[in-house]
Amino acid sequence: MQRLDLKQLLSQKLSPQQIQFIKLLQIPTAELETRIKEEMEVNPALEEDEPDDGEELDRDEDESDDSDDPDASLDNDENTLDEDFDDRSTSNDPETADDAPEPEIQPKDDSPTDTEANADNTDLDLSDYLNDDEIAGYKMQGDGPGEEEERDTPLADTSGSLLDSLLDQLHFANLDERQEAIGQQLIGSIDGDGYIRRDLSAIANDLAFSQNLEVAVAEIEAVLRVVQGFDPPGIAARDLPECLLLQLERRPQDENTVNAERILTDTFEEFSKKHYPRIQQKLDLEDDELKEAINVILKLNPKPGGSGPSGLGKTQYLMPDFILTNDNGTFNLTLNARNAPELRVSPAYTEMFRTYDKAAKKDQKMKEAVTFVKQKLDSAKWFIDAIRQRQNTLLRTMNAIVELQRDFFVEGDEGKLRPMILKDIALRISMDISTVSRVANSKSIQTEFGIYPLKYFFSEGIATDSGEDASSREVKSILKELIGKESKERPLSDDKLEKMLNARGYNIARRTVAKYREQLNIPVARLRKEL
Repeated sequence: MQRLDLKQLLSQKLSPQQIQFIKLLQIPTAELETRIKEEMEVNPALEEDEPDDGEELDRDEDESDDSDDPDASLDNDENTLDEDFDDRSTSNDPETADDAPEPEIQPKDDSPTDTEANADNTDLDLSDYLNDDEIAGYKMQGDGPGEEEERDTPLADTSGSLLDSLLDQLHFANLDERQEAIGQQLIGSIDGDGYIRRDLSAIANDLAFSQNLEVAVAEIEAVLRVVQGFDPPGIAARDLPECLLLQLERRPQDENTVNAERILTDTFEEFSKKHYPRIQQKLDLEDDELKEAINVILKLNPKPGGSGPSGLGKTQYLMPDFILTNDNGTFNLTLNARNAPELRVSPAYTEMFRTYDKAAKKDQKMKEAVTFVKQKLDSAKWFIDAIRQRQNTLLRTMNAIVELQRDFFVEGDEGKLRPMILKDIALRISMDISTVSRVANSKSIQTEFGIYPLKYFFSEGIATDSGEDASSREVKSILKELIGKESKERPLSDDKLEKMLNARGYNIARRTVAKYREQLNIPVARLRKEL
């Protein structure tokens, strides 16, 4: 028997403004310009601020007072997003803390609902929009260049890609129309590292369906040989041995090159596992002959797709989100806002409200138009507020990281990194762990020692004999140093590395050594062996 029960539940929901802030917070500066342009396209009330020279100077002076303190411009409503969050997330990994459930928060009281926006109000409250003063805009803080020409610097390399280069070489290969169509299909099947990993039979099917060309695999194989003769050497290979052999074909055919070709053709499996005695036994090579042939192979390029000036795509410049400078021991942290234009709410819409307010007759169509414009203005102000809150959240988070890792930022020594997890920063800035994770996931900082992703500064603690905790970064740095100084004829095993680290006071197990070694992309001892 079914029952109908009436229950009262108390729940929290994220307001549209808070959802918008969360989405803006997790994107890096390089993508912020695109996001702002998209918003400006759908909202005509949002525009770039282009004041006169005098106005710009006055506004910069006014804003500089507020921009010094990242917390000063946050009002109580904006702080509710993070201060009201429950500390429910327990993950300390910047890559996984985003998966933590977000608590729901009630929308602010002044947020217009759909019912209010579409209601047939006879008296629209336009006092907030009829102020003679311009609605306050928002200028991104940062030390980026002020000249418009420098702001328009492209993010990507505008030179031609490797794909374009291959197509150009195809046009000069003296092929007929049918062969050129096959060549274009082959070039389009090249992966980012320069290989063709699809079966030629599958490429034949693609030609039949897309271009109505019935071709045999042997015909595709013939055109493939032509494409493999293009620059860079080794392009369009189907596996690593073929890629290396294609490069050896262009070398002078001396004894070392011939021996290298024999190694790749007859003993590639032994070569990949560095079983050099077996190679010598199979190919009857002396120690010097084997060493010279191996040196020839090691100079080849295993990924020809990345050897061009732009690869198969465009080269993306790494744009840091923060810029940290050290002025005689005083750190100056700024946001890199070069690609974020100055935003404001369009003053032109104030005239529309003024016209409506003075109109003697206010018909239904005029009311609907004013209601629509009011929605757009509210949306523009919410977006500007979200940008401002994003900036302050970024600065608060980064300031806390710099404070905790001050020793590293002074000297740039990896061994100076302290153990730090997401919760440490969240407690310092009174925000949720998931908010800190969003900042750390996709942001980077430019220092005097290079550009580092924010995730670089988060690490676990390793117990030492002195009772203190050492950062896992410090242990990895020492592990890398030990492997770098080892004898390549007798590389150190994980057991020996464990004992050496224990002797230095780091209480670490062999499996942890293996885990750190893999994270450093260092192979096992047998694969590090050299002749």
